[in-house]
Amino acid sequence: MSRIAIVTDSTAYIPPDLVEKYPIWVVPQVLIFGEETFEDGVDIQPEEFYNRLQSETVNPSTSQVTPASFNKLFSELVPQDYEILCVLVSDKLSGTIDSAQQARDEFPDAKIEIVNSYSIAMALGFQVLTAARAAEEGATLTECKAIAEESREHTGVVFAVATLEFLHRGGRIGGGARFLGTALNLKPILEIRDGRVEALERVRTRKKSLTRLVELVEERTAGQSPIRIATLHANAPEEAQMLLDEVSKRVDPVEKVFSEVSPVVGTHAGPGVVGLAYMAGI
Repeated sequence: MSRIAIVTDSTAYIPPDLVEKYPIWVVPQVLIFGEETFEDGVDIQPEEFYNRLQSETVNPSTSQVTPASFNKLFSELVPQDYEILCVLVSDKLSGTIDSAQQARDEFPDAKIEIVNSYSIAMALGFQVLTAARAAEEGATLTECKAIAEESREHTGVVFAVATLEFLHRGGRIGGGARFLGTALNLKPILEIRDGRVEALERVRTRKKSLTRLVELVEERTAGQSPIRIATLHANAPEEAQMLLDEVSKRVDPVEKVFSEVSPVVGTHAGPGVVGLAYMAGI
């Protein structure tokens, strides 16, 4: 029986206990603070990052996982007779998939497959977990890839940001740009659509935006089973927990995950982002 390794990147921000439970390996994105470089989730954790963000005068920047990072991991897994499935952040948000493809080319005889999640955060994470659970049950590499690709069609993420400044600055926003310059009291609700950050709605208060996130997930998962739900938040744990509690009352998920977003994602979304990721019907 093949040994299958599921590889993802740190933007999934799957809680450590789940990473340890399944055959999952995480390659870190890169965070740059002035002259300092950190591996996302390794050298710097969310709490430290957001504390530092408040006091730093230099804005952080990010860089995708390098081909060398993938090469190093593949060099460890391939000699152990692992077949590898990489399920990675959307190629429209990061160049991570390109780095993985470059590294794969260095292992022409290895079985390495790459799946574009067209998503991020736990919408990516649920795809990874679905493939990892299948691998643990004995699925082949081909089967795990097909399962990951199918689960991709059943996932989504909606979120509210405190400001569009960070997304606009980093060039990570598509149709949501039309909200720029509107009245300051309008709170945008965004989603990942076709792998990009896109505008969905706008409401007048933060409280209404959080209520609407719950309603959207309820609407999108209606009549489907099973349902899996996860939070995403950047330095807003109380609001994230409230969202998770409220949506759980409405959709009765089989799995609930309280998840932060990594410093790399926080750099582009900004402090105060909060949202819900979901997978339904698979």
